[in-house]
Amino acid sequence: MARMASPTPWRGRLLVLAGIALAAFNLRTAITSLTPLLEIVGDALRFGSTAAGVLGMLPTAAFAVFGVATPPIAHRLGLERTVVLAMALAAAGMLVRGFAGGTAGLMASSLLALAGMGMGNVVLPPLVKRYFFDRVGAVSSVYITTMQLGTMAPAFVAVPLALAMGWRVSLAAWVLPAVLALLPWLWVLRGGRERLAAIAPGGAAVLPRAVLPAGAHVWRSPLAWAMAALLGMTSLVTYAMFTWIPRWMTDAGLDPAAAGAMLGVYTATGLATSLAVPVLAAPVRSPFLLVLPMLALYVVGYTGLLLAPASLPALWTGLLGLAGGTFPLALTLINLRTRTAAGSAALSGFMHWTGYAVACAGPVVVGQLRDVTGGWHWPVAFLALCIGVLAWGAWASSRPRVLEDSW
Repeated sequence: MARMASPTPWRGRLLVLAGIALAAFNLRTAITSLTPLLEIVGDALRFGSTAAGVLGMLPTAAFAVFGVATPPIAHRLGLERTVVLAMALAAAGMLVRGFAGGTAGLMASSLLALAGMGMGNVVLPPLVKRYFFDRVGAVSSVYITTMQLGTMAPAFVAVPLALAMGWRVSLAAWVLPAVLALLPWLWVLRGGRERLAAIAPGGAAVLPRAVLPAGAHVWRSPLAWAMAALLGMTSLVTYAMFTWIPRWMTDAGLDPAAAGAMLGVYTATGLATSLAVPVLAAPVRSPFLLVLPMLALYVVGYTGLLLAPASLPALWTGLLGLAGGTFPLALTLINLRTRTAAGSAALSGFMHWTGYAVACAGPVVVGQLRDVTGGWHWPVAFLALCIGVLAWGAWASSRPRVLEDSW
């Protein structure tokens, strides 16, 4: 029987919405709070571009590993307790990172924080499916936009905060929003299983765990591979830019604070697509038409950065930020291409581990190509190939079908 939309669609669910939004804010803070400071921290801890490339690769590596590990954890603990664990790990890692005594300590504490963020990547889409099946587009827009805000804010304030209070304070300060994100979920869990079932419009049938049907193998689905390609190539390009925009801009002659601000511009312009893409994609049969202008923006943005990087750096990085709208599209399609919270959790986990495993190559390959060639033309050629794969993944993912039909 089809489930009817609630006549009071937000009653009882606002606390869950706050929990989803606050958790989403913390899914990227460990990344963009560090990349603008790589030169400062590298001088203090005495590491070079190789270690910087490895640090740039850690997010995608952690997200890949926890794409595999999170679905069994969520099956055992339930989605709500898993997001509490995720935020606790993120908070612990962010705090410890401020006390890192060397490169190994910095990497280990970053991995701890990124483990929590990787778990959060996987569980947020099925939480949206569970509690807001009737408002997928709107709630996806809220949580993806909040994630974008959490990506943008550290990029803008990392360098000024480090100059004012030291790089350790600048890194550790992001423990505060992670702790804040714990509070709504702890309150939601206070009521136990019965209260959770009452909040979710689908009722107890979808609680407390997402259980896959016997014989379900996500990796056999062409749809899953297409969506993994979409998320993976989008992430590869994005994390390469997260890692190397500041260096690209200093190579072009900008000072470190201005170069860090360009990373902020890159993430800030993504707010527009984070708001618009989920809402626009939800009602249409095939959202590939939304992708075509993003592909054009990639062409213009990278051409500008190659030919005149110091002339209009905010314009070029801003256009590339808008082109990253394929990322909110990939996250929204997780719920649009599944019928159940179980399917959403399975697809989310598969996309995150396969997509981010491939995306690990982005920061390292771009850094190596830049070091070997002394410029940015070969890195851009590599990214262009990846964008071609992204375009295929977007086209194939946009075809109207659902994962459960392949089980």
